Amino acid sequence: MQNIHRDKILILDFGAQYTQLIARRIREIGVYCEIWAWDHDPTEIAKFAPKGIILSGGPESTTESAAPFAPQTVFDCSVPLLGICYGMQTMAAQLGGKTEGGHTREFGQATLTPIAPNRLFDGLPLKDSTAWMSHGDRVTAVPPGFAVTAATHDLPIAAMADDERRWYGVQFHPEVTHTQHGAELLRRFVVGICGCETLWTAANIIDDAVARIRAQVGSDRVLLGLSGGVDSSVVAALLKRAIGAQITCVFVDTGLLRWNEGDQVMATMARHMGVNVIRVNAAPRYFAALEGVRDPETKRKIIGKLFIDIFDEESAKLEGIRWLAQGTIYPDVIESAGSKTGKAHVIKSHHNVGGLPKGMRFELIEPLRELFKDEVRRIGVELGLPREMVYRHPFPGPGLGVRVLGEVKPEYVELLQRADDIFISELRAAGWYDKVSQAFAVFLPVKSVGVVGDARAYEWVIALRAVETIDFMTAHWAHLPYEFLGKVSNRIINELRGISRVVYDVSGKPPATIEWE
Repeated sequence: MQNIHRDKILILDFGAQYTQLIARRIREIGVYCEIWAWDHDPTEIAKFAPKGIILSGGPESTTESAAPFAPQTVFDCSVPLLGICYGMQTMAAQLGGKTEGGHTREFGQATLTPIAPNRLFDGLPLKDSTAWMSHGDRVTAVPPGFAVTAATHDLPIAAMADDERRWYGVQFHPEVTHTQHGAELLRRFVVGICGCETLWTAANIIDDAVARIRAQVGSDRVLLGLSGGVDSSVVAALLKRAIGAQITCVFVDTGLLRWNEGDQVMATMARHMGVNVIRVNAAPRYFAALEGVRDPETKRKIIGKLFIDIFDEESAKLEGIRWLAQGTIYPDVIESAGSKTGKAHVIKSHHNVGGLPKGMRFELIEPLRELFKDEVRRIGVELGLPREMVYRHPFPGPGLGVRVLGEVKPEYVELLQRADDIFISELRAAGWYDKVSQAFAVFLPVKSVGVVGDARAYEWVIALRAVETIDFMTAHWAHLPYEFLGKVSNRIINELRGISRVVYDVSGKPPATIEWE
């Protein structure tokens, strides 16, 4: 079996919104990479032994005395370097060049003009190509050994290169789709200059994960909390491939899942995949615990704690379990690690990250902790899970508990489940489901006057939400056709007794979040 971690790239994060996108682009090329904070322990960089290092963009200014900087170890490793945006600026500032602030901020598309040949650009048709800019400061003098390799109309130094040391800087963002030939540029750096082999494929990832699970678990039994979501389903399939009957899943049916989703989970995992699944009908306990509760954060905490309590109760009935499997993925790891100097405001509790109950006797196994969501989906299909299940839109950890606004009642949840099912089924039938990034219905606890048949109705309101996004950090509302929205609205109102009005959410993120609660 090949060592898929042998050739790897290290990305040092200076706080850019696109850093995870850089990593995903490198992984798509077929090369393993990791993201570390810029202030990570420098001694670990040499131990990591990357074949190349990328310095990300960031919101800071190199002209400030307290600006973040690349550790000297980066330049002492004698490996290729690529600075992107702020990464290029800090390279210039640290290596003897000059940067300045106070210029007009350049944001959006710019036209590149190549100036000097270099290994990074060699063979790429960059003349008059479009590049995506997002910066205020700029490099005004390149360091000794560097040549200016590209400019734009407003930016005399848009890229720089030192071919002898294999160090490069670009002021634009090659990782975003707005930059023409950006993917080829990253491939040129990672494969052509760093010399990485493209070993990071779905089949190789599965083989590696299976081998590591078997080595870690041996003949022990493993317990998994199966939510019905993509991550836990892929973990179940992966564990089934690795250790077969040694895995037991506990599926806590909260009553807050999509329409008929509990039965679908059992059909897929228990009957189709042959996984041992214990189903717990916990809906009555959830509705009792949520009675009278309206605050979104309180609802999240109740739902999360009750899941842990029920899971703990069920696990206590099982004997011989040593390991607890979780569907932690790489973005969870990045966000929980962060930078020792970084701070962020809490918008809402994280959908998926929780903790083990105190005193729980298991050891933890997290087979997906190196993977991004798109990689989890790819290996799910490779493992034989249905594509329509693996490529479903994101679903919040608390389920419909945060899509029923205010108090959660069984009758509200059923109306929402059925309305959501109509919306999603029509999206699929019209070919829109895979064109939007996330779509769902929301139950609004307000009544609206309507006319149903010949009678006055005073009934509930359903809101529809569909967004388009790349990274879910920002999103645009999806411009679904009016005729389509009219058809969905008519079906919901005509088929569901209790709904008299349907509205469509045209809020972007920001200022709105994607979920309503």
